Amino acid sequence: MSNELHYRFSNGQVANRFLNELTHWSSSSGHVVVKAKLAKASHTVQVRYEFDGRGFDYTCSELDELAANYGGEEV
Repeated sequence: MSNELHYRFSNGQVANRFLNELTHWSSSSGHVVVKAKLAKASHTVQVRYEFDGRGFDYTCSELDELAANYGGEEV
């Protein structure tokens, strides 16, 4: 199952920090491949991931918490 989320941050520098964090991040939901890039605005990050469908998917809530650590919110 494919999911796409967008997170907005206060500025581009913070968005890039979040983006860098995602390069080393893994979900507790199992083998979830997360791909992220800056979206249309430099302060927005687009996150896509594929969930294998086994068990419950905690990835979205974990990404929300991670973004909140950087002052971001889902849009």
